Amino acid sequence: MTMRRTLLATSIIGAVAAGTAPAATATPDAGAPVVGPASVAAQSATTDLGPLVDLAAQRLALADEVAAAKYGTGKPIADPERERRVLGEVSELAADNGLDPGVAVRFFTDQIEAGKDVQRGLHARWDAHPESRPGERPDLGQVRRELERISDEAVRQLKATERVRAPNTPCRVGVAASVLAADLHHHFDPLHRRALDRAVVSMCA
Repeated sequence: MTMRRTLLATSIIGAVAAGTAPAATATPDAGAPVVGPASVAAQSATTDLGPLVDLAAQRLALADEVAAAKYGTGKPIADPERERRVLGEVSELAADNGLDPGVAVRFFTDQIEAGKDVQRGLHARWDAHPESRPGERPDLGQVRRELERISDEAVRQLKATERVRAPNTPCRVGVAASVLAADLHHHFDPLHRRALDRAVVSMCA
């Protein structure tokens, strides 16, 4: 199944499951599904939310770098002081962009927790399988600068997607389809897939 058909199927299934759209039927000539307005809205939500979900996926990919930078150094995975600083910064950035700071804090709290899940999982994997340990120690400062860039863009995307993330929209259908697309694009393993699910928990209002 192609990516486009996978996303379409996910959108239709989600809309039907929610009771917001009739099941698709096949046309006699082409065998293509006929989708109703709710399914079209779900596809639109997928398109709009795709960039935001992918930014969450990019953060999780960078969690590998953070894990490698900390592994074997004795540095703890959890860093409450830094986490508070990051959440304070995104709160201010949200206010500057006309976004409710509470929305940004909830979203980035999920990002931080999902990233720590990846780090813990990787450290456990490397302890159990020394041959899989990273050969180089990344520059944590450089990784954090990239995380800051992603955070800035994510706040802008949160503001830009307020409409499709509002109540009574097919937001969850769009998120589910976008997660599938990001998972396929980044070739995530089960650890990263579970973390991505956690990272998008509060994306819909």
